[in-house]
Amino acid sequence: MEPYVLVLYYSRTGSIARLARQIAMGCEKGGLPARLRTVAPVSAVSEATAPAVPDEGAPYCTLDDLAGCSALALGSPTRFGNMAAPLKYFLDQTSELWMQGTLIGKPAGVFTSTSSLHGGQESTLLTMMMPLLHHGMLITGIPYSEKGLLETTGGGTPYGASHAAGINNDTTLSDTETTLARALGERLARTARQLAGRS
Repeated sequence: MEPYVLVLYYSRTGSIARLARQIAMGCEKGGLPARLRTVAPVSAVSEATAPAVPDEGAPYCTLDDLAGCSALALGSPTRFGNMAAPLKYFLDQTSELWMQGTLIGKPAGVFTSTSSLHGGQESTLLTMMMPLLHHGMLITGIPYSEKGLLETTGGGTPYGASHAAGINNDTTLSDTETTLARALGERLARTARQLAGRS
């Protein structure tokens, strides 16, 4: 199977999906194709109510998608300073991959979006890293060699890409947020290639 970066996310209003597409563009620039995948919403009732295939957007992620990736970009809107329940629910189903050590040594990065600038971006990114560290993944982040980290007045952190979407989730990605998202994708792809000896 050809190597790829899995860009796995949950997006309810579209902000995370737009950020995911920019990360995917960075992956391509870094020399690896991106595989965009999402997760199903979590139902408040005990029986499944969502269709098996989403009506629009990226397909739902499978454990095979995750197991086969060369690198992972994981994205979620913030929910009280943490990742959204649908993404956490998916990750809670990955015990088999953890027991087999499938993701050990693979690079990973995280990304998020909030309504307000101080809406929990950094705490969400940090807590999203926890299950990836348990899987033995290598967290890449965004280094300060990316000048946008020093210039941003919106999203963008050394912990991962981010976006300040506004109270109505209608703020477009800024140039800096876009640049940093692409930088994260490129870094993931390049790191995966280097680890595989593909420079």
